[in-house]
Amino acid sequence: MRKLKTDELGRVGIADFKKQDKLPIIMILDNVRSMHNIGSVFRTSDGFAIEKIYLCGITAQPPHREIEKTALGATQSIEWAYSAEISELIPKLRIDGYTIIAIEQANNSILLNDFQPETSAKYALIFGNEVNGVSVEAMELIDNCIEIPQFGTKHSFNIVVSAGIVLWDFFAKIKLKS
Repeated sequence: MRKLKTDELGRVGIADFKKQDKLPIIMILDNVRSMHNIGSVFRTSDGFAIEKIYLCGITAQPPHREIEKTALGATQSIEWAYSAEISELIPKLRIDGYTIIAIEQANNSILLNDFQPETSAKYALIFGNEVNGVSVEAMELIDNCIEIPQFGTKHSFNIVVSAGIVLWDFFAKIKLKS
């Protein structure tokens, strides 16, 4: 077995990436404080070719050196916007046809393995602050809540790990299913 070289990976350039079909998902970062986490979510979102990222509240915005350390250029490929108030963003996304889902531990949440996304639907996934999770304001406006099953002693995953798990699950269920 031989490790592939970068030029053998068949990756598209930014211009072609912007034109290609996207996974019908918008990521919403709700008061995420770590710029390394923000950059990593950009990079992970690029890997799954999602539609867009919304940065809300205290979430820092590109361009910033600390975001770029982990984004590695994904801030140029992934469309993004800033919204100061998540409570103003969510109703607009719902009008645009998105189902709003928080990734959080909550009563009546659905375990990720039990959630089946519809292949024709559009989703806005909210990932919250590293300490406090998804804001109360956002939780009051969501359509659903997905929880990632966990079996260890810690009560949560890092936001980037959560984003990777959830995006892979949606990608596999939407794109690989057909």
